Amino acid sequence: MAIAAHRSHSAGLLIYRRRAGGLDVLLARPGGPWWRNRDAGAWQIPKGRIEPGEDPEAAAFREAQEELGVRLTGDAVALGIIKQAGGKRVAVWALEQELDPATFRSNEFELEWPPKSGKIRTFPEIEEARWFDLAEARLMILPSQGPLLDALERETASVR
Repeated sequence: MAIAAHRSHSAGLLIYRRRAGGLDVLLARPGGPWWRNRDAGAWQIPKGRIEPGEDPEAAAFREAQEELGVRLTGDAVALGIIKQAGGKRVAVWALEQELDPATFRSNEFELEWPPKSGKIRTFPEIEEARWFDLAEARLMILPSQGPLLDALERETASVR
């Protein structure tokens, strides 16, 4: 399935690995003060904005690589487009890949913090990333991204 995402969309990768008991998915907890101390329902797929003229799948790879600080390779499978609670649409691909979260080095962003203080602070885009089995991932993932886990299960069941 091809995904024709509008340039105002974001794109991301649902990275997974197979193991004897099923599938694990790689989820990331965003960095910055808003996400600090959040856990269940805060973990997300690596994603980001599609640049003007950029291929959505290429954007998904670029964003995931920037946020995780690792090179990703392989053939990704289109899972579709989800709409997050805030209205953002995210085009998503699944990518099977074995990665070690201990090697991740996220890029950073600047933010005035505390608000209206005039102080600019630097935060990592991704505070932490880790593997979750599907049952735990369903509890930890941002609710609007939960349907991606179902889509991944359907997709991987068809290629066993």
